[in-house]
Amino acid sequence: MIPQLFLFSAIWSIGCTTNLVGREKFDKWFRSVIPKLGITDFPAEKLVHDYQWDVATKKWMPWLETIKEYQVDIKQSFNEILVPTQDSVRSKYLVKLLLMGGKNVMCPGPTGTGKSVNTAEMLVYELPEEY
Repeated sequence: MIPQLFLFSAIWSIGCTTNLVGREKFDKWFRSVIPKLGITDFPAEKLVHDYQWDVATKKWMPWLETIKEYQVDIKQSFNEILVPTQDSVRSKYLVKLLLMGGKNVMCPGPTGTGKSVNTAEMLVYELPEEY
């Protein structure tokens, strides 16, 4: 499991600051490195950025499969509805990891991508007692 956690960490430290074109280039290069690390269970279907290593199941999971199925709450107003996307799910996951590690986090990006809503959700997130 340590090689998979290392791989996941490398993807999100080395290959995180790029756009889709850069991710595609990084994916091509990084997939040539994966076999050298002795990892044989990495999925081949999508980009390396499209998977999370699930410690509980010890499997690579697509980001949207790591959350409960989304259902719209009909009591919410239109502007309160936030449908989870692959980008929002992975962004919130990585921000939670950083916050739980005592790190400061900055969330840059264009208008209308859910930064404020996701940040507000992070502010009400309860950290474990040992933190």
